[in-house]
Amino acid sequence: MMPLPPVARIRQATRHPALNDPAGELARVLRASRLSERLPRGASVALTVGSRGIHGLPQLVTAAVTTLKEMGFAPFVVAAMGSHGGGTAEGQRALLAQLGVTESTIGCPIRAEMETLELGRNRFGLPIHFDRHAYNADGIIVFNRIKPHTSFTGTHESGLLKMLAVGLGKRQGAAQVHQLGLPGLKVLIPEVGAFLIEHAPVALGVAVLENADDRVAQIVALEPEAIVAQEPALLERAREMMARLPFDQLDVLIVGELGKNYSGTGMDPNVIGRQRIETMPDLPRPVITRIVTLGLSVETHGNALGVGLADLITRRLAEAIDPTPMRVNSLTTNFLTRARVPIDLPTDRDAIQAGLDTCWKLDPAEVRLALIPNTLELSTLWISPALADDADRLPGLSRETDFTPLPWTSADPDRLDLARLFPESLIARRKT
Repeated sequence: MMPLPPVARIRQATRHPALNDPAGELARVLRASRLSERLPRGASVALTVGSRGIHGLPQLVTAAVTTLKEMGFAPFVVAAMGSHGGGTAEGQRALLAQLGVTESTIGCPIRAEMETLELGRNRFGLPIHFDRHAYNADGIIVFNRIKPHTSFTGTHESGLLKMLAVGLGKRQGAAQVHQLGLPGLKVLIPEVGAFLIEHAPVALGVAVLENADDRVAQIVALEPEAIVAQEPALLERAREMMARLPFDQLDVLIVGELGKNYSGTGMDPNVIGRQRIETMPDLPRPVITRIVTLGLSVETHGNALGVGLADLITRRLAEAIDPTPMRVNSLTTNFLTRARVPIDLPTDRDAIQAGLDTCWKLDPAEVRLALIPNTLELSTLWISPALADDADRLPGLSRETDFTPLPWTSADPDRLDLARLFPESLIARRKT
């Protein structure tokens, strides 16, 4: 049995500053747009809100609602998250509430019903579904974060066109876009998105870009006729700013939690390098021999999509899985391998030990091990001594502690104390 290595904390420098007042910036870009030219006073405006954990989402949505009211409009929020939340209105409303978006907090109605209209057919002859409430509004503001997709690379990935084609397509629309797998996604997101800009009352696109610290770095308003052409440049900007692991090769990666609040795939393939998609190779970096995932976030409501990206998990993670939302999500996306449940071990200590014992290393001093809270919050991570030289050599990294034994909770000596390791993470914030 290989001994557990000591670990030291390192910090990644942030190269892209965050906005000082994201809510104020959102209000500014709304007022500076052509909304008042496009829509008369009193017009109903559907504001899309998805299931992604944009930093400060309740404050941003509240600012948008307040500003739209001040501009003379009648806003309402429409849940735009495809099949998430189990593909039900109740599930999607609950997801929004978990993110802090409720009618009482934002000051306007929320429509989460799943009814859609068929607005046309795509090039493959499949129906194009669109949320009924959004379609019947006088105008739609497509509000979403732009970032690299977790399943493919293209000109348009996760962003405004995807919100139109998948998010507002509800469960049926999401299923149609995903039905042909990766080739369909690359073709249909821009095609269907462009079709919907033309055939639905889209009045404005509002793109949010986040930096490597998961903070809002830029908010951009795009007039409808500019969305298709300008979104690719914003995607490249988001790709440049996103958080990554600083190492190209690891023997063991310990991930504190997975969940859809961190990534649509539970653990972001752009971070861990694993795709686990039929017929598609993994990303070239990083290459990780063993991924050990310890827990499931409460915010994901049992949806452990992405658990198949891990090699080993804990019993507590396995027991937290709700098969219904994971099954719905997986069957909708048509990427089935990501939902395969790996070997589970009784405790955190057991899972970490198994990762070390099976990582193809004989000398404990050579094990390149890193520990992160999740794949979204990567400003700090802990490393084993074998990574010390890399950490000292690579630009943007600074070592903050000496090497010390892994900490375990006082209540359970076999459970890793993630809140102590990552006091700035969501795991620690839940305890305050």
